[in-house]
Amino acid sequence: MSTKVVKFGGSSLADASHFKQVADIIKADPARRFVVPSAPGKRFPADEKVTDMLYRIYEMIRNRESSSAVDDYYRKIVDRYMSIIEGLGLQFDISGELNYIKTCLYSASGRDYAASRGEYLNGLILAKYLGFDFIDAEYVIFFKDNGTFDEEKTQEILGQELKIHKNAVIPGFYGVMPNGTIKTFSRGGSDITGSIVARAAGAALYENWTDVSGFMMADPRIVHDKTPIKTITYRELRELSYMGATVLHEESIFPVRNAGIPINIRNTNMPDDPGTMIVAQADSYDSKHIITGVAGKKGFSVINIEKDMMNSEVGFTRRLLDVLEDNDMSFEHLPSGIDTISIILSTAALHEKREKLLSAIERRVKPDSISTEDGLALVAVVGRGMVKAKGTAARVFDALARAGVNIRMLDQGSSELNIIIGIEEHDFEPAMKAIYDEFVN
Repeated sequence: MSTKVVKFGGSSLADASHFKQVADIIKADPARRFVVPSAPGKRFPADEKVTDMLYRIYEMIRNRESSSAVDDYYRKIVDRYMSIIEGLGLQFDISGELNYIKTCLYSASGRDYAASRGEYLNGLILAKYLGFDFIDAEYVIFFKDNGTFDEEKTQEILGQELKIHKNAVIPGFYGVMPNGTIKTFSRGGSDITGSIVARAAGAALYENWTDVSGFMMADPRIVHDKTPIKTITYRELRELSYMGATVLHEESIFPVRNAGIPINIRNTNMPDDPGTMIVAQADSYDSKHIITGVAGKKGFSVINIEKDMMNSEVGFTRRLLDVLEDNDMSFEHLPSGIDTISIILSTAALHEKREKLLSAIERRVKPDSISTEDGLALVAVVGRGMVKAKGTAARVFDALARAGVNIRMLDQGSSELNIIIGIEEHDFEPAMKAIYDEFVN
C-alpha cells in the first residue's frame, strides 16, 4: 500500500468539530498513515490563533508582568485545549503537560519553545483521538548549530523512526538544536514539517489540507472571480509563492521536490474538491488560459545607477554586488542596459541602510549618477504554457496600457516561465485585474 502524509493547518484544527472533520478525512483512506498538525487557528474572525497567544505569554513573562495576569491569560490557552478534548468526548488528562509548559515558560525556556507548544499539544490530542502513535518532532527533526535545518540527520533518524510505526502523528513547526533547545521553522513552518515527513516516509503523495480548495489563479482579495489552478509545477509554484501566493510555505516544496513527491492542496471543509496538484513536471497546460497564475506584492525600492561605458568596465557588476554583500543585503532583481543598471530591493531592508549603501556604491563603482525611488510593486505572470504561446508579453503590455498602468521595469526569466513587471504601488490592484481579465476572463 502506498503511503500518504497529510498535514492539516490551524484553521482545520481550530476546534472539536474540525477535529472530527479531520478524523473522517484521515480514516477515509488507509494510505493516510502519517499526520502533521498545526496549532489551533481562529474559530471566528475576532478569535486568536493559539500560536499568537503563546507568543504573547512569552512576552508577558519576559516583561515581568504579574503572575496573576500571566495565569489569567494562560487559562485562555488551557480552555482552548480543554474545549477540544471535551468536544471530542475524550478521557484524556493533559493538565500535567499544561502545567509543565507554564513552568518552562517561567524558566526562560525561549520564544521558540513557547511557540512550538501549540503544535505539540494539538498533536497529542489528535493522536489520542485517532488512536495513532505520537512522535515528538523534538526527537526526529534536527537543526544545525547555525540554526539551519539538518536535512541529512533528519532524513536518517526520522526515516528509521517512521518504519516502526503503522500510523503516527508528528507535530509540525519545530525541531531541536544540537544543544537540546527547541527551534522552530519560520511562521507557517508546519508545511515544511509535512514535506520533510513525506520525504522521510518515501510517500507517494503529500496532502496539505487547509481552508481553500487549492491555489487560485490570482489573489481572491483582489480578483473576485476565483478560478482554481488544477495542476502546477514546482517551478511555477516557487515563482508564485515568492511573489506573495501564500497557500503553501515557499520553503516546503524543496524536500518533496528533491524526492519527486507530488503535493495536493486540499480543502478540509470541502474534502471532495480535487484541489491543486503540484508536480515536478507537466507537459500539458490549459490552452484557454496559457498562464498558470498571476501574483505580486508591494514594498520595493529601486536604486538607479548610470555610468558611461559600463558595459566595457570589467568587474563593474561584481563590485556593485560586493557592496550589497558587505551590507548583508540581497537584491530581488537586477535589470540593466548598456550604461545603466537598477537594483530592486525590499524597501524595509533598505530603510536603515540607504545612505550607507549609496555612499559605498559611490566609492566602489564611481557612477555618473545614482538615485533611489520607493513605492514600487512587482507583478509576476507565470505559466509553463507561455513558452509555446506567441505574443504573451504583448498581451500583458496591451492589458496594462488599456488599464492606464505605466510599466517601470521588465524582467523575463531565461526559462520563459515568467514575466516580472515593476509598477507604481498605486497601480498594483488595477494591474492585477487587467492581466487576469486578459488571460482568464
